[in-house]
Order: sequence, then structure tokens, then C-alpha cells
Amino acid sequence: MRIKVKGKLIEKEVQAANYIELWKELFPDRPLPVAVKVDGEVKDIRSEVRGEEVEFLFEEEEALAVLRHSASHLLAQAVLQLYPGTKIGVGPAIENGFYYDFYREEPFTPEDLDRIEGRMKELASQDIEIKREVWPREKAINYFRERGQDFKIELIEEKTQGDVSVYIQGDFVDLCRGPHVPSTGYIKHFKLLSVSAAYWKGDEKRESMQRIYGTAFFKKEDLEAYLNFIQEAKKRDHRRLGKDLELFLVSEEIGPGLILWLPKGALVRSLIEDFWRQEHIRRGYQLVYTPHIADLGLWKISGHLEYYRENMFPPMEKDNLHYQLKPMNCPFHIIMFKSKLRSYRDLPVRWAELGTVYRYERSGVLHGLLRVRGFTQDDAHIFCTPQQMEEEILSTLFFAKDMLSAFGFEDYEIYLSTRPEKFVGTVQMWERAEKALKNALDRSGLPYEIDPGEGVFYGPKIDIKIKDVLGRTWQCSTIQVDFNLPQRFGLYYVGEDGARHTPIMIHRALLGSLERFFGVLIEHYGGAFPLWLAPVQVRVLPITDRNHDYANRIVEALKAEGFRAEADLRNEKLGYKIREGQLQKIPYLLIVGDREEREGRVALRVRGKGDLGAVSLEEFIAQARDKIKNKSTEL
Repeated sequence: MRIKVKGKLIEKEVQAANYIELWKELFPDRPLPVAVKVDGEVKDIRSEVRGEEVEFLFEEEEALAVLRHSASHLLAQAVLQLYPGTKIGVGPAIENGFYYDFYREEPFTPEDLDRIEGRMKELASQDIEIKREVWPREKAINYFRERGQDFKIELIEEKTQGDVSVYIQGDFVDLCRGPHVPSTGYIKHFKLLSVSAAYWKGDEKRESMQRIYGTAFFKKEDLEAYLNFIQEAKKRDHRRLGKDLELFLVSEEIGPGLILWLPKGALVRSLIEDFWRQEHIRRGYQLVYTPHIADLGLWKISGHLEYYRENMFPPMEKDNLHYQLKPMNCPFHIIMFKSKLRSYRDLPVRWAELGTVYRYERSGVLHGLLRVRGFTQDDAHIFCTPQQMEEEILSTLFFAKDMLSAFGFEDYEIYLSTRPEKFVGTVQMWERAEKALKNALDRSGLPYEIDPGEGVFYGPKIDIKIKDVLGRTWQCSTIQVDFNLPQRFGLYYVGEDGARHTPIMIHRALLGSLERFFGVLIEHYGGAFPLWLAPVQVRVLPITDRNHDYANRIVEALKAEGFRAEADLRNEKLGYKIREGQLQKIPYLLIVGDREEREGRVALRVRGKGDLGAVSLEEFIAQARDKIKNKSTEL
């Protein structure tokens, strides 16, 4: 057997019955590892010795997932001890932590979370052994029935036909496949974070559970760093900043998941849209507009009614007319392409649209601007010949890179997703498209990873995930090759040989949706937008009433130069006005008093830098105009 321990390989004939025995045979004086990976599968350290390749896990990503899964069980054990009669659901490890779902009439309060966390620490300090047992199905059902755990019975009846895997730690038994840490003593550095509502199995018609979230780490300093990260993320929460900065509004009276763009937010959106249009026209795209609804038959041909119905709103019917709110823009662009005979000389055709679409998202997943029901896609479709495909993909990659860079995103991850198990088209078509995508990536010089089998059913794709200032990744740009829709709609062009050929269709988004991208922008900059995007770029603050006329003249001069400027003429102290301008994250505050008016200058305060002294208005305008022109993220 080949055994790997912290990067070192050991070749050994193994007689041990389980991995605990094997470990103690190898290192009798060292603490047990967290888990073991056997032939690529993570298992309990207590499991039977099998396999050829064994790696003992300590603090690797796989080990951290095991620790967090075990922390979720510790959470459930503490809740059942403190609140008898609570029904338990499921408790997986998730990115950055874990959760467990509970059903009880009384809501958990912040004080409850503190109490639960305290009990978890007590149970962890007891170093309770965690072990797996396999029970007959009826024994497991009877055990959970006696304790009123209806959700566990439901899971057993749905998912098992034979024996049932359970984990036992002291007085707590849970239905689980594992793996888990050897004992509760391994779970030392954790924190309960929040509680929210979640429907059982994600079904709005089922019970509303209380989901308690937490996180866990192997090291105290890692936990503290993550908690600091959470606090910083809260400061940047786009929902809070959207309200404080008067950017957007979500109203239950309008409907959940539908965004009201307030004047300042609408202005920023308009700036983004104007830049988007200019760049597309400059790069050979043509702009189109399409309706918000279409005949139901269109969605039958496209396959959306068959494959995407659960994400669509119900159709509208009147006078034998059946219309459907559009969930996507692509069928409209296809119909326009199909509207006249096209030759290979006409290709590529590049059509771009800021098209608003509507998709039904469950209420439990709606989240400010990041998950909505009505949104505007940064959408474009390229119709080209197979020979043109690689060049079009390459130019789109550079376009995406330039577009993201303009908004201050220079760090991203790129993935090439290849053919899944279920797909349309021939293997030869897929191989050609994957080769074109890969060749374009290689020629671009951009680093990327292969994501095997993660392409969509109609073609392979490239995904670009940007990283924000906190290191979080966000899916934005995507380039997808589509074999399906051109065939479904019977698209063709006349080739050089005079015969009909099916065009390649490339779906392409650079920003994703304007709503989501705007939410990411808010959080990335903490609401302090770069100068070219700031809704108010300059605010002039007169020190006294007698300086009002001078302040107004400066504002008019700035507006004449194209700046978004305003004066704060309220009867408030200067310190209050400065704090207000800082809270509104205005890039430049120009303070004017008698001295500034006499000298024809302004006292300049810059966001994040403070007082930079007096400058002439002409000097300020020249510096600021240069930063806007270059779309600088620095002031």
C-alpha cells in the first residue's frame, strides 16, 4: 500500500483492520488525523483498511469540509439538548462553513445562538467519540419515529432501500453517510453566525425551517480572520449601501425580486449602459431591441417550455392569444437572423442587446440585486461560420478583459467547461468547438483551468469569474458555443459552395446582468465608486452664507465642463457638511470661504485622503478630467 502523510510517501504491507490501527502502528505518539482519503474518496479514520492509495488528512480542504460537517452535527446535538422536541432536518458543510435546519414554533433569537454555541463548546470539550454504525432500515425508522423526527423518516423512506448509515456521538444519533472527525474534541474553533428561514427541501409548499449558519476552522487565527472578513463584507453589503446612498429600492408593494432604480442608481446604470453601447459599436456589434413577451410557440421551438418551464412565469392568455414573458433573449435574435437569406459573406453577424428578462426565482433565494426576478442582461449573439469561430472567441475574450478592467477588475479565474454526459450534436462538433475555445484561450495568454463535463447541454463554454477587493469570486462573463438552437430553428446561410450550412451561434455576456453587476460594483468599492461612475462627483461647501454666490458660480463652471456637481447651501456647520459628504462617498469636496473667493481658488478635500490644500479651479478640473478620461480607480 502507498501511504501519503503530509507530502511524504511510505510503501508498506498493511495488516491493520482500520486506519486508526494503521496510524498508531506508523506514528504511535502522534494525534489521530482528521480523516483519510482512500483511492480518491474521503473516509472516516475509523473505517476498514482497503484500497491501494491512502492519504492521511490533517488541515487540507477535504479535512476542513469534514470538520465543518461534524460541526453541524455538534450544532444539532446542542439544539436537541437545549430545546427538546425540536425536529431536525439536514446539516451539510458548505463553502466557508456549515448549517443545520430545524423545525420549531418559537424562532431562535441571538441569545439562543449564544446559548447553543456555549453548549457546543461544552460538548466539544468532552471529546465525545464519533462513530459510524449501519442499522437495518426498520431499526432506523423506529428509532427516529420514537423521537418524533419526521424529516429523518422521510429521508430514509425516500433514499434507502436496505441498511442505513448513522453516526453516533453520545446521546445524539443522525442519519448520515459521513465522513466525520474521530471525536468532538477536534471541533475547537467555531462560531455560529446567523439564522434564517429555509423551506424543507427548498419547496415553498413544505415546512418553513430555521437554518442556523456557522463556520469552523482548525486554527484560531483563521477563524478570527474569517470573522473580520464577515464584518468587512457587512460594511460593504450592497443592500445596506443601496439604501444609505439612495441607489435602488426593493418594495413588497411592487413585488419581491423586482428593482426600483432611484435617481442616483439610475444615473450610474445609465453611465454603464452608455459605455457598454459605445464599446460594442466600436468593436463591430450592431444594437437591437426585442419585446418583453413573445408567442408561446416560440418557447416551444426553443425548448424552454420543455427544459426551463419551472424558471418561467405562467403564460398570459387573452382572446386566444398566448404570450410568455421572456426568460432569455436568444430566440428573438434567431428570428431576426432568419428573417432574410444570408450568405457566408454576411458573417459574422454580431447583435447586442441590453434585454430585460424575467425568471421565477424562489423567494428564499432572492437577495437584493444579486438574485432577482426581473433583470437586464448584457447580452449578445454572434452568428458565424465554423472557420470564424476561433477568432470570434478570441476577440470576445479580449473584449471581456477590457470591459472588466474598465470597472477596476483585474483579478479573475477562467474556466473552460467541456462536454457533459448529456449533450446535443455530434462528438465531432463538440471536439471542434472545444478546440476553438481552447485555442483562443491559449492564444490570449490568459491562465485558465479545464472544468471537465461542466459544459451546458448545447455546447462548451468559457466562464470568467472576477475577484472583488475581499477576494470573493463572482460569475460575470461567459462565452457559450451553441449547436442546439440553430438546428431547432432551421438556421442556415449559403456557403461559398452554394450549399446551405448551419451557422455556429455564440452566446456571450460580458457583465452578466446589470443588476447583479451593479451589486458587485457596490460591494467591491464599498459604495465609493470611481470618479467616472460616481453619481455626484463634486460637492461645493460654502463656509458662510456670503460665499453662496461663489459656490454656485463654481458649480456652474464645473457643470459646463461636464462634471456632475452640486452645492450644499444648507444652514449647517461646515464640519457637519463635510461628514455628510464623506458618508455619501462623494469623491471631491470643494470648500470655499472668503479667502478662497478672494484668491479665486478652492480648498480641496479628496475621498480617503482628506484635506489637500487650496488649488485653482482650472488645476482641479484638469486633474479630475484626466482621471475620468482614463477611468482611473484612484482619486
